[in-house]
Amino acid sequence: MINPKIIPQSANVTTPLRELVRPDVLILDDFAMRQLSAAQADDLYELVSERQGRSLIITSNRAPSDWYPLFPNPVVAESLLDRLINTSHQVIMNGPSYRPNKRPKNPTSKPGKPSVK
Repeated sequence: MINPKIIPQSANVTTPLRELVRPDVLILDDFAMRQLSAAQADDLYELVSERQGRSLIITSNRAPSDWYPLFPNPVVAESLLDRLINTSHQVIMNGPSYRPNKRPKNPTSKPGKPSVK
């Protein structure tokens, strides 16, 4: 999995970025949760370009059309997302989130605060 905070802050393919190119399958989990810096967007572009033809799994709570504004440079956004979207197999999962089922059934209220019903 890749966290935007671990993407090196340079456009060069550095050693940490090279490590992300190597796996047979790379998973970008919770992609497009927040805006990328220009350096992060450039490095992500480099990563996707270097991995061309290799397996990449992206999970996101946003539709791909909503990813564009998260990139500071529209040219990088268009080029990167064109590579990702037009060469992908999309699996769209509609339905309730599993996360509410993971929450405790009866969370304890903090002292002094009424519980919300």
